[in-house]
Amino acid sequence: MVTTEQETLGRATVAQRWLARLGLVAAAAAVLVPLLAIGFKGSLAVAITGVVGLALTAAGVWWALTHKGLVRWLAVALAVLAPLVVLILYTSRDLLWVVLVAFALLAVAVVVGRAALRGDPTPEKMREHDVPPPSRPYLIMNPRSGGGKVTRFGLKDKAEALGAQVALLEGPGTVDVAELARAAVANGADLLGVAGGDGTQALVAGIAAEHNLPLLVISAGTRNHFALDLGLDREDPSRCLDALTDGVELQIDLGVIGGRPFVNNASFGAYAAIVQSPAYRDDKRRTTTEMLPDLLVGHSGSRLVARAGNVTIEGPQAVLVSNNVYGTDDIAGLGRRARLDRGTLGMLAVTVNSAVQAAGLLRGQSSRGLTRLAAPEVIIDADTAQIPVGVDGEALVLDTPVRCVVQPAALRVRVPRDRPGVPDPTPVMDWKRLWQMALTVPGSGGG
Repeated sequence: MVTTEQETLGRATVAQRWLARLGLVAAAAAVLVPLLAIGFKGSLAVAITGVVGLALTAAGVWWALTHKGLVRWLAVALAVLAPLVVLILYTSRDLLWVVLVAFALLAVAVVVGRAALRGDPTPEKMREHDVPPPSRPYLIMNPRSGGGKVTRFGLKDKAEALGAQVALLEGPGTVDVAELARAAVANGADLLGVAGGDGTQALVAGIAAEHNLPLLVISAGTRNHFALDLGLDREDPSRCLDALTDGVELQIDLGVIGGRPFVNNASFGAYAAIVQSPAYRDDKRRTTTEMLPDLLVGHSGSRLVARAGNVTIEGPQAVLVSNNVYGTDDIAGLGRRARLDRGTLGMLAVTVNSAVQAAGLLRGQSSRGLTRLAAPEVIIDADTAQIPVGVDGEALVLDTPVRCVVQPAALRVRVPRDRPGVPDPTPVMDWKRLWQMALTVPGSGGG
């Protein structure tokens, strides 16, 4: 890992190095300008008040997340009032311009710093394969998914006009999606498609991979994370049907957890426990705010142990295992995956025990409370026989230890030839790496 980072720094261009230096100068100016301006005013107390105000705001946010009742309301009040008092104080001393200049300089530092880091080589696009169109496509559509997108965009009629057989998940009762897909294969379907949520897509993806059939993903769900990473159009799901007549195939990986396939991720700990609550579907916000304090401070829920390769993480509050690695622009692990064919799982583990560590998560990979890595297998154990797990948004309870593996190139996915595509990932604002880049001498290899 260290060698790879040094080689990357050594390949940085002259423009990248100067952008890194400019970003660091702007960040330093964002700190020095207020101090100098306030110093000329002869008021050290005002400067100290600003620093204390920021610290109290961070503490208030942390206490609001980790407490209930009166303490939570007092913490919220603190998080709101602390910066407000500082703003009023600075305004009364004619120093509001100092705050505005500091924020402007910090914004410049972030923009320039990201430009320096964005110069790194971006991942190559997934390879496309030209294949003939299917002759007997079978599509499963959930009319309730995504607020009724199937009906709103006329997906059933449009698919049937293109020669597809369509099954609507209308009931009565619960429909076994996997059994429906298996019956379609037995009847000669040469393509399986899904218009629904990621959980439904994962079930059909497992059947498609089992029979080596292509999968057609139609972005008719609520979030459509899988469709997003395939570069599909999420605004108009009917464009996904273009793959039936003018499509290409991608050969991608499939995650497996406890024998069940997943296309996006499996979550453990805080998020999985919240989703598992019966009250979550009725009132997501209230359930989250009620359960989060005990989960964050370790007063409820199982104590997890995550193992990947030779790395063991004791007692994380949350773990996210993904089919391939998420981009580093989102610490929640819900960013984009530029590639789905690298034959690996991504793992993100969060261990937060203080307000300092919570704030440190904003630094991305350099945070002590955040662990990122890639491995072909991840094992999650606990001090209980079973733990709640969120698999592609579906709430499950699995026996421990839970084994997650990746099946490389197990799934054929048919996508339209003409589609929006996956944009280049946004680089994480890593100040440590920016500093190293600024000090790197060309040809030194990062030393």
